[in-house]
Amino acid sequence: MSDTIERIKCLIVGSGPAGYTAAIYASRADLKPVMYTGMEPGGQLTTTTEVDNFPGYPEGIDGPTMMVQLQQQAERFGTEVRIGMVTAVKFSTEAGGIHKVTVDNAKEIEAETVIISTGATAKYLGLPSEQRLRGGGVSACAVCDGFFYKGQDVAIVGAGDTAAEEATYLANICSSVTMLVRKDYMRASKAMQHRVNNTPNLTVKYNTEVDEVLGDQVVEGLRMVNNQTGEKEDISITGLFIAIGHKPNTEIFKGQITMDETGYIITEGKSTKTNIPGVFASGDVQDKEYRQAITAAGTGCMAALDAERYLATIETSEEISA
Repeated sequence: MSDTIERIKCLIVGSGPAGYTAAIYASRADLKPVMYTGMEPGGQLTTTTEVDNFPGYPEGIDGPTMMVQLQQQAERFGTEVRIGMVTAVKFSTEAGGIHKVTVDNAKEIEAETVIISTGATAKYLGLPSEQRLRGGGVSACAVCDGFFYKGQDVAIVGAGDTAAEEATYLANICSSVTMLVRKDYMRASKAMQHRVNNTPNLTVKYNTEVDEVLGDQVVEGLRMVNNQTGEKEDISITGLFIAIGHKPNTEIFKGQITMDETGYIITEGKSTKTNIPGVFASGDVQDKEYRQAITAAGTGCMAALDAERYLATIETSEEISA
């Protein structure tokens, strides 16, 4: 460990729309934020080729470019963006307490406030052909990318409420949707199952898994396999959507931050406040409902405002005590 411990007023853990928006607001409030980008600077949007639903980009923009621009905007106001991974934390449970953070298992930092924006990671099947075609027709967000497949034939993998909701969303804009369910039943609620079963251009294939995604540069088809009979079947599609869940990147905060059963950070009311004074959560790390770039950015703004108000309250309390 380093002998010199750095003191920071506002530490932002993780980048992406939430982190960068928090940085923009925090730096404009003179909180002198320092951001550690994590292992995937820019977050999930760096794997998205086109972003058409973020306000302010009438012609659309590719994800990596958008993240570079957000970083530049944050740095313009004084945010210090550092490449590094927060590997351990020890949060103070007292109002006005100092939070201790370790970066890359080596550097120690003390922070008056911490904004967690580490995001969530979409779960994929793990097939080589699937990974090769991510961004070339394989997506983990139908709401984000479904528009690009308007009038085309697509497939979706999943069996829960999210998969059912995304399947019916796709059915509204695509010619046909094939839904692959690994078991002989869906986990989705009865209401969602009813919606799926009553969508005419949506076909559900039970006991069916992806054997291989077909195509060289882009998705051209799908080879399915029946896990009961071993029978394989090829279909022509241009898009494959994976809807088997997300994993919030909250492992290092377990035992200190209150989370739900799947690891999403629980925030207080309509704020970004966690159970720890001075620690705030924004973006997909605390949102399993919407998971959009624009909603993540909104909570990043909220987290910075919450941090600013928290510090103001602490400073006022100290002045009164003095």
